[in-house]
Amino acid sequence: MKTLLTLCLTLITLTATFAQQHQAAPPPPPPAAGVSAAPANPLPAAGQMSPAALGQPGVPAPPPGVATSPGVQQVAPPPGAPAVPGTSVTATLSPAVGASASPAASAAPSASASPGLTTAPVTGNFLIDNFRKGGPIMWPILIVSIIALTVVIERCFWWIGRWFRRDPKRIEKVFTAIEVGDVTEASRLSRDSGDPVLRMMWNGLNHQHASLQGALQVAAGIEIKRAGRFLVVMDTLVTLAPLLGLLGTITGLIRSFSFLGNEELAVTAVTGGIAEALIATACGLGIAIFALIPFNFFTSRVSNLEFELQTAATNLEVMLGAQTAARETEVAGPPKSSGKGSSI
Repeated sequence: MKTLLTLCLTLITLTATFAQQHQAAPPPPPPAAGVSAAPANPLPAAGQMSPAALGQPGVPAPPPGVATSPGVQQVAPPPGAPAVPGTSVTATLSPAVGASASPAASAAPSASASPGLTTAPVTGNFLIDNFRKGGPIMWPILIVSIIALTVVIERCFWWIGRWFRRDPKRIEKVFTAIEVGDVTEASRLSRDSGDPVLRMMWNGLNHQHASLQGALQVAAGIEIKRAGRFLVVMDTLVTLAPLLGLLGTITGLIRSFSFLGNEELAVTAVTGGIAEALIATACGLGIAIFALIPFNFFTSRVSNLEFELQTAATNLEVMLGAQTAARETEVAGPPKSSGKGSSI
């Protein structure tokens, strides 16, 4: 249990550190379409100059008879060309940067400035971004996933170690020694073994004079409990993870429908809430599927171990019972015949 708690705390700490390291400030919003950056020192157009500016030195004044209009650059005739009275030469200019940027900026509503709608910063990491989009229910789902992963790793190591500790050849030697009546040799062979079957047999051989069946049952129960450790935790996680995903679905839909009254933010809010619901549901189902397969495998291994223990205990009881009956027969001697002789 201490090992499981240590692994859980270590994985939670590593996950929190990884999330903090990859957290970055949101990138600046891209410029609106059709808006270009303003030059460092913009010069005003001739048509936009004030009358005072036109009278300053260095600024040519429009020739007489040339009409001036706002937003239109007046082009003076070249030197030496005769000026025709009443003729205006115009050149069309693109609108000023500030004039075009203002309508675009004012037309695009800012979603982040609206109350109740927050946009998660994009870090470029797929897992972290989807974790933030999943909403607050992702934190319990993360804890459940860490516990499930820890339990699966611990049980895998335990069953791998048990597979290496199996010793079927020594079990055959123990049964052979009991069959020939050498109980002391059978007890010596089964002592200090890592195989649970041999540990159960050693416990029964050393307590056969008190209660052989009781000693075997107690030893088998200890081995089965040790093999089925944390199976209840895995069963709980398999049931809890989809329920948390369903809870995330409900909270995401509630968040979506709460913004339907706002026409400007309806599309953004509804899509964000639906994304939150789907991400939470997918994570919950993924954790349940991930924990269900090892849970069924470990349950089947516990059932197989229980069958092996019951088979070995039954064989041990039968063989020791046969040895006890043979010793009692040897002590009592051959049965005496009680036939009566015939009288003549």
